[in-house]
Amino acid sequence: METRKIQQVGGGTYTVSLPKEWATAADIEPGAVVALHSHIDGTLVVQTDVGEAGVEPLTLSVVDVDSATLERTLWAAYAAGIDALELEFSDGVTEETHRRVERVTRNLTGVTVTDSSDDAVQVRSLLDVEEVSITQSVRQLQFAALSAHREATAALTAATLEAPSGQGDSTDRIAAMVDHYVQRGLDSLSVMDALGLTRPALFDRWVTARELARVVDHADRIATTADRLDDPVDAALAADVDDLADRSRDLVRESVGVVLEDAGDTAAARRCLDDRDELVADIRAFDRRLYETDAADYRLTHAVDALRRTTESAGTVAEVGLQSLLRERCSSASVAVGQAP
Repeated sequence: METRKIQQVGGGTYTVSLPKEWATAADIEPGAVVALHSHIDGTLVVQTDVGEAGVEPLTLSVVDVDSATLERTLWAAYAAGIDALELEFSDGVTEETHRRVERVTRNLTGVTVTDSSDDAVQVRSLLDVEEVSITQSVRQLQFAALSAHREATAALTAATLEAPSGQGDSTDRIAAMVDHYVQRGLDSLSVMDALGLTRPALFDRWVTARELARVVDHADRIATTADRLDDPVDAALAADVDDLADRSRDLVRESVGVVLEDAGDTAAARRCLDDRDELVADIRAFDRRLYETDAADYRLTHAVDALRRTTESAGTVAEVGLQSLLRERCSSASVAVGQAP
């Protein structure tokens, strides 16, 4: 790291010299124009490329046009933060190919087919970043994840076996949108500013969203277990499962609150971590008890394991929240050396 002294010129303009090695590497010569970008975290960036050219689409050749290949390609590009994509098809664009592309883009927030030719289809993300709230998206993902988890548990413990309605498409769409804009924010400070978040805050929300997506996976596993059971779960065991599941969802909700709430505190984060440890111990004790219960279907252990993993996901979010709070307190110099935060 190099340091430079700020100089004052004329009636108040401040100047600072640029390291010659950096200027040479960036092809900057006297008279060149650069852009200065002030980020909300206090960072000042010198940008050498100040052109206003539009976003050129990334061109990909697609050989296999089956639905799975198209879906993987489009979802991967979207999650990578790519706003414009042109798919070239060696065998040409048929009506069925066009429908398949449109079917996938309907599940990607803000993405639509913008152009089509005999051998290529172009898709773009048209959602204005100014309209995106990562924090609100994480809240929506939390609601959808916990709803899926609640429905799956109800299907498992109900007196009559019923299949849950499922929240998969909704949660996948929200999680992918978070991935998309987090990646864009990491690539562009202007996008980061539009999102209204610093890099650490954006990363915290991304980790939270990933853990909530895992909660959905755990809910799917519970639902699958419910579907495979031959008979309803014993009433006494069902009551215990319901209690453990309720506690795991409460813990997810409280942990996400630590990350997203402005009024979050380290005490709340630590309570979540203590509750995580206690609940994991209770789930493991219940799992051991299942082996001693003749009325228990051995497949029920898969659902119990999903509850443990749900609890651990909540703990991961709480740890992120605690780290964020400590980082904020450290940056504001509010914690004295040797003083417990």
